[in-house]
Amino acid sequence: MTRTITSEQVPAHPDYRHLSTIAGIGIDLRYATPHNFVGRDLYSPLDCAWLHREAADAVERAAAWLAARRPGCTLLILDALRPHRVQEQLWEALAGTGLRMYLADPARGSIHSYGMAVDATIVDEAGRELDMGTGFDDMTELSHPALEREMLAAGRLTAQQAANRQLLRDAMLGAGFVGINSEWWHFDCGDREAVRAGFTRVL
Repeated sequence: MTRTITSEQVPAHPDYRHLSTIAGIGIDLRYATPHNFVGRDLYSPLDCAWLHREAADAVERAAAWLAARRPGCTLLILDALRPHRVQEQLWEALAGTGLRMYLADPARGSIHSYGMAVDATIVDEAGRELDMGTGFDDMTELSHPALEREMLAAGRLTAQQAANRQLLRDAMLGAGFVGINSEWWHFDCGDREAVRAGFTRVL
């Protein structure tokens, strides 16, 4: 049986670390704003700027790697701990659209809901997001890392956009994260099945 706690219990729980304690990152949680595919704030009044300590430590390593190799560039966290109740709202928002492939079925559980996944991009010294070819939450094949060679060959991605994505992947994968085929911004901390079996889901 899946172990669970509520979002309200997270701040007092020793397994979680607040994003504000991670050196060298920016924070812009898109589901706490209207700047997401649903078009409204899904997190307030909850504070969702948390990760499981293992994932938070990995983000810190990724940020340090990026700072050392690309001075002036900063990791920007777009989503971290996503409560299960919000995952259910996102799932419902995509009912009948054919786009649910971009979300984990709440019945199975998103790794975000365990505090073990992050969505991220990179900003330059002026605070501008690097051009990744699409924005966050773009639900088209142009967002798919698995199709980047094809998109480059077709002229739909530029070499610079692909290089920016690779820089993000190098930082994240080197810190212990695992990317996915359909979203350039999404990274899991470790194996999904191991997370679902061994970690606590936040409701």
